Amino acid sequence: MAQPNNFGFGEEAALLKDSARKFFEEKMPTNQLHALVAGDPTPERMPESLWDKDIWQQMVDLGWTMVAVPEAAGGIGMPVVAVAGLVEELGRAAFPCPLVPTINCTYVLSACGSAGESALGDIAEGKSASLAITNQQGSWSTTDTDVRFENGKLSGTAWYVQDARKVDNFLVSAQSTTGVSLYWVSCDASGVVIDPDAIIDLSRDQAHVTFTGVEAVELAADGSGALDKAFPAIWTVLAADIVGAAEWLLQTTVDYVSTRKQFEHPLGFFQAVKHPLVDVMVQIDQTKSLVYNAACAIDSEPEKALKYAHMAKASASETAAFSSGRAVQYHGGIGFTWECYVHLYFKRQKHNQMLWGDAAWHRRALAGLLLGPIAA
Repeated sequence: MAQPNNFGFGEEAALLKDSARKFFEEKMPTNQLHALVAGDPTPERMPESLWDKDIWQQMVDLGWTMVAVPEAAGGIGMPVVAVAGLVEELGRAAFPCPLVPTINCTYVLSACGSAGESALGDIAEGKSASLAITNQQGSWSTTDTDVRFENGKLSGTAWYVQDARKVDNFLVSAQSTTGVSLYWVSCDASGVVIDPDAIIDLSRDQAHVTFTGVEAVELAADGSGALDKAFPAIWTVLAADIVGAAEWLLQTTVDYVSTRKQFEHPLGFFQAVKHPLVDVMVQIDQTKSLVYNAACAIDSEPEKALKYAHMAKASASETAAFSSGRAVQYHGGIGFTWECYVHLYFKRQKHNQMLWGDAAWHRRALAGLLLGPIAA
């Protein structure tokens, strides 16, 4: 099946994206975001999970947590291109919430078929969730989990769990007698311990989650297959977040260099400033095209989804680094200060850059797809 025009980004997707932008501009402008998550500049501060639960509940009431849930499971069942548009606006706002982890779980659960319907129903009802599938070495390979399932109970630790202190459930991958299986676990279940990690991103939290004799019911015996099927959407959604944050960084920097004067001219008058900012714009446009191309492939050309998703996340990781670096540089001396809002997005982008694989990892995986296995 060929891709539709405009990546299949229709009127409903556009309305969702526009409403999301207006929502975040009204509910959480950048000055309020900074006051919320950056009130304490002390380097030795303990890891925090700072977010507005009331605004999150409004997002749930708007149905945003169920946009990717299939209609058969009680959700809205919007295409991935629409979800990408929503997440792009979330990235533009750098809004602290568990929307992206919940969407990630939704795609994995959808790939589980009928076995995932009960958990999808929880998400459709407003529950949030995060993937607990990564081992201590940072590998999320479907055979590398540090969690085991024996005698009806989970034991072990899942690492680098995103927004672990904001969610209601974990979707856990664990080694069982049949291979890697998936388990739906409540965060407040007996034996679940959440240990916060110290990360630079103030708009998120991260943790390693230890399971000690946690009673669990197998959700899907073929966890490896479900994860493999869902990863293209997971990478594409994260790349959309990067695009939104990069667009904020570019617009904010352009506004600054248009008003800040030096040598009786705005900074943007000088080629050494405006030309690199054009390079940022071009790179954002390139990444944005790859993101919606990958999202459209998931919707209409699934046989190409993996390849296109690797391309999108590789490009997005480089855009995350480039856009954040230029923004700090062209804000001059104030760009390095805590009071300048740029650091919120710089830190989010650095986290985004490495999360679920950096550019080098995705290009290596893409080369393996196109050329065959790459020797170590």
